[in-house]
Amino acid sequence: MPGSPQKSNAWGDVPTSNCKTCVDYAAARIGLHCPSYNSAIGWYDECMIRYSDTDIFKGEMSQPRYNLTRPIEASDPKGFNSTISNLMKKLAYKAASGDFRRKYATGEVNVTRNFKVYALLQCIPDLEEYDCLNCLNLIINYTISDCCYGKEGARAGGPTCNLRYENYQFYKSVVALPPLLPPSTPSPSTIITTPKGRRSKRSRLAMIVIIPIFTILVVVIFISCYLKRRGRPLQKVESEEAEDDYKMIESLQLEFGTVKAATNNFSNSNKLGHGGFGTVYKGRLQNGQVIAVKRLTTSAGQGEKEFKNEALLVAKLQHKNLVRFLGFCLAKEERLLIYEYLPNKSLDQLLFDPIKSKYLDWEKRYKIIGGIARGLLYLHEESRLLVVHRDIKAGNVLLDAEMNPKISDFGVARLFGADQSHVGYMPPEYVIHGNFSIKSDIYSFGVLVLEIISGQKVSRFSQAHNGDSLLSFAWRNWSEGNAMKLVDPTISAIHTNEVLRTIHIALLCVQENATQRPIMSSVVLMLNSYSITLPVSSRPAFLMQNDLDSECDMPHPDDSTDKASPSTFDARDYVQEDQN
Repeated sequence: MPGSPQKSNAWGDVPTSNCKTCVDYAAARIGLHCPSYNSAIGWYDECMIRYSDTDIFKGEMSQPRYNLTRPIEASDPKGFNSTISNLMKKLAYKAASGDFRRKYATGEVNVTRNFKVYALLQCIPDLEEYDCLNCLNLIINYTISDCCYGKEGARAGGPTCNLRYENYQFYKSVVALPPLLPPSTPSPSTIITTPKGRRSKRSRLAMIVIIPIFTILVVVIFISCYLKRRGRPLQKVESEEAEDDYKMIESLQLEFGTVKAATNNFSNSNKLGHGGFGTVYKGRLQNGQVIAVKRLTTSAGQGEKEFKNEALLVAKLQHKNLVRFLGFCLAKEERLLIYEYLPNKSLDQLLFDPIKSKYLDWEKRYKIIGGIARGLLYLHEESRLLVVHRDIKAGNVLLDAEMNPKISDFGVARLFGADQSHVGYMPPEYVIHGNFSIKSDIYSFGVLVLEIISGQKVSRFSQAHNGDSLLSFAWRNWSEGNAMKLVDPTISAIHTNEVLRTIHIALLCVQENATQRPIMSSVVLMLNSYSITLPVSSRPAFLMQNDLDSECDMPHPDDSTDKASPSTFDARDYVQEDQN
């Protein structure tokens, strides 16, 4: 790693083997994402890792660096906050009083008669008790009053401490550490002095005897622990994992009557739009929270169990550049998905409107491009599941009040039996052969970036440019040194070098050969670091306009190619929370 020294730490309930796996993975990831930084820190499901070119072993008090929240709000936020705050402050003292081996505490409390909350607090072990307590109190105050007010679950932390609380028991049981033995000192009456030579011989003899005995003892303990762990029933592990998932599903499910009342019985006045998967309505829950409700048109013939499992997978995907999934509802044939409400709606409604697009200056467009890239990076490389979206387009990018982009419909197609991909965004390997991968999303992202820069929709571009497609127009002008001809003339305050570099990155993403397209971590790095030299782009994939105008003429994937879902989940082979 570029910086030194280095520090890593696993959460208190993580077994040693899992800790090593997590730290090894984290070291590889942080080296990939921060190759030119002097210091960096990364948090993962079971551990954290940090490196710096300054001394980090003395501990550090700083503001919280990250937070994640469960989307469900408590029915009584004020009372909930008071209860969870009292619990965490008690646990903070318990954690801080730990020794150099572990500063860790867990506990639970009844918020109501039928509602219990579980919490975990931890400091890095080499932090002094006073500093640990201060750090945890800082995080607690931040969580309760700032980032996570009234949320039924949250995580927050910094370089030296962190906390987590949930409405289900997420941590594992931990065996208490044995008390430290006081250092033994011989009494004055038993001190015997010996000649130097004889003492040296006795010391060597003692070492010869003690070292083999100690080695044998360590091996015996290791074998015993291994056999004990190996003998742990698999059914018990699976049962614990299933119970955690069950509790999470229950916390996400809303009553149909609640959603129906929130949307005023799905009235047309609350209708936000209609897409391939169903109609979206604006709603307001009794606690005042504004939501967006997607009323699905079909569910691929799935039963309740399958639908709940798919909804659980979507719920586990949480990132600031993904639309927050709040819950779901099942009632007879009704299938409802509940999301956070975003006031600025979708990117296409601004980008392709000749009046509204004037408000999208270059700074806003570049911010949107970067946010979409980070959201895709999470889906492709950082989430617990590898997710191929397969429908990246301007209509699936929503904007919050600060114009931050959030990707929508990730995983939603798993709940359907239809392919909603749009041809203009589809790479040639998918159009021709039905093959898709993360490189398919990279291609769609490249097309979307060219749309954001030009302000023109890929499927309508040729009508105004003598038959040139958006990709062929961009490539031809780039090759001729006239790339700025692609830029939307309504954009104000253009940074020419930044625009040209972004066009170059987009052309790398739409290369005809899928293997030459960069992965998303490389795209994010290229967007954020001018010290990275961009490779030469090869010819993009050109599609004729009549292909773009008629989806029914396009060959579809074979039945064997998972045509039921343009958004695809694959389990990752790296450490997860439930790994044993």
